[in-house]
Amino acid sequence: MSLIKLSLSFLFGLLIFSSANSDQLIVTDGDTIRIGDERIRFSGIDAPEINQTCIYQEITFYCGEFSKKLLLEKISDQEVSCIKESTDQYGRTLAECFVGKVSLSSYLVREGYAFAYRKYSDKFILDEEYAQSKGNGMWSMDFIFPWDFRKSQ
Repeated sequence: MSLIKLSLSFLFGLLIFSSANSDQLIVTDGDTIRIGDERIRFSGIDAPEINQTCIYQEITFYCGEFSKKLLLEKISDQEVSCIKESTDQYGRTLAECFVGKVSLSSYLVREGYAFAYRKYSDKFILDEEYAQSKGNGMWSMDFIFPWDFRKSQ
C-alpha cells in the first residue's frame, strides 16, 4: 500500500485492503471477493447469484456465473484495492474495490451484470440507468433481480 493511501485511510477512518503483498485474491461471485482471510462484499451493488439463470433469445444460461467470469476477466492479474465502508450481518467487509482507478462495482453495473442495490445505496443508480438505456448485459434478457431470486429460493 502506498503511504498516501494509508494516510487517507486513517484520516477518514477507513481501512484499505489490497491484493498486493502476495495476498491471494479469490473471486467468489459477481459481487464478493476474498483477499487473504478477508471476505469482501461490494457495497451498493447486487450481482446475480451463481446458480441464477437468465434467458437470452430463448437460451437459458447461468448469468450469475457469467457475472463472476466478467469480474475475473476485469481483475485478471492486476492489483485490487478496496476501501472499507462497514461490515454486513454475515461478517463480511462491505467495501468499494478498484483496479487502478476503475471501480469494479461501477464496471459491473455499467456492463449490466450487477444492479444498483437501492435498498442500501444510491451510488450506482446512474451506472444502472446507463446499462439499461444501452441494453447491456442482463438488461437485454429475461431475468429476475438478485434480491427477488434469493427470496424465491
